[in-house]
Amino acid sequence: MTDVRPQPLSDPTARRREQRGWYWYDWANSTFSTTVVTVILGPYLTSVAKSGAVDGSVQFLWFDLDPKAYFPACVTVSVLLQIFVLPVVGAMADRSAHKRELLAGFAYAGATATMLLIFVTGGDYRLGGALFIFANLMFGCAIVVYNSFLPDIAEPDERDRVSSRGWAMGYAGGALLLVFNLVLVLFAEDFGLTDRQAARWCLFSAGLWWAVFTVIPMLRLVNRKPYHVVAAEGWVVTAGFRQLGRTLRELVGFKVTVLFLVAYLLYNDGIQAAIAFAATFGSEELGFGDEVLIGAILLVQVVAFFGALALGRLAARRGAKATVLGALVVWSVVVAYAFVIPAGNAPLFFLLAAAIGFVLGGSQALSRSLFSHLIPGGREAEYYAVYEVSDRGTSFIGSLMITIVLQTTGSYRLAILALVVFFVAGGLLLSRVDFRRGALAVGNQAPEII
Repeated sequence: MTDVRPQPLSDPTARRREQRGWYWYDWANSTFSTTVVTVILGPYLTSVAKSGAVDGSVQFLWFDLDPKAYFPACVTVSVLLQIFVLPVVGAMADRSAHKRELLAGFAYAGATATMLLIFVTGGDYRLGGALFIFANLMFGCAIVVYNSFLPDIAEPDERDRVSSRGWAMGYAGGALLLVFNLVLVLFAEDFGLTDRQAARWCLFSAGLWWAVFTVIPMLRLVNRKPYHVVAAEGWVVTAGFRQLGRTLRELVGFKVTVLFLVAYLLYNDGIQAAIAFAATFGSEELGFGDEVLIGAILLVQVVAFFGALALGRLAARRGAKATVLGALVVWSVVVAYAFVIPAGNAPLFFLLAAAIGFVLGGSQALSRSLFSHLIPGGREAEYYAVYEVSDRGTSFIGSLMITIVLQTTGSYRLAILALVVFFVAGGLLLSRVDFRRGALAVGNQAPEII
């Protein structure tokens, strides 16, 4: 093991140039989350599965599924794969002198699989499912490597600002392409396309966007000598597996880091469930059509851009921890407001979407930068892999809460109100996290304001 931790570039101009390059990967990959996962692929792959169904069911692994359950099943498998793969990818990245190329490999593999979705036609649901599972896995792997660059490119007191700007760029890029794609879908006939053809071109455009804009961070990010000496332990992959075991054993000793991860698990699960449930709540409980729901999705994306920047600036004055706690209070108010919003009142629904957008980007961006202070030197990718697993691997808990409430009460309003438990519990745990003590425990220097 070397005794020198990789450091941000000392020249402020060069460091800002690298930071600006890093922002562009958020711009590049966010279209996968918005266009592919959130809007287009679910309905399209479901229709493909219905076309390929035999006796009303489709084959998935060893099970016969209702075509409506095919896309959720693909999401579940891709998440389970990430739980096992991401920590190993993180260990590999920390032991590689070519982290930039590793990011490029995962990004272009995911982008290529996304572009290949254009060939999913008729009843080819197996091809569509396989391509999506692979693309989503590569998306997660790339995110782990990407996040691990944050301590490399920003000093401790810069990370809130840098993380927030990256997140804002992501929302801007995702929203811009989504606008073009929604126009293509809504006016498909005017472009001489069927609905299915329009959907396939939207999926292709998301992969192409991801691939093209990944070029910018590849030109600006700088590889650094790894903190760990790989040669002493053999091939980087096998060394990664061994290091994963050591990391999990070590993590237990960093009590502040574990406390933050548990807090993040809770409140982020509430955030993810609220986002996933919002469209269903709007259509089933409030009675809105596609036009209102699409408008709300776009509003969230646009407001989230400004919200991420605003909360980043607030964190510079008040501290990231206090800002996230304030955002969780707003989240609690949002779900309580959703409980009483009148059915059919579009202006109040858009106000709800704007409130979600304002705290959405900032709460996630600042959580990313807060966690960077609780990572031992040279272990960024390993620990961000655990961070991603706590994000993706447990994202079913909030959905399970909603399912249970709907099953027992049949009320969509009570279901969304139940999410306040996650924000309150997560906020209470976060309030107990002593980031200065946690930073010192892992050998880091905490910023003056946290």
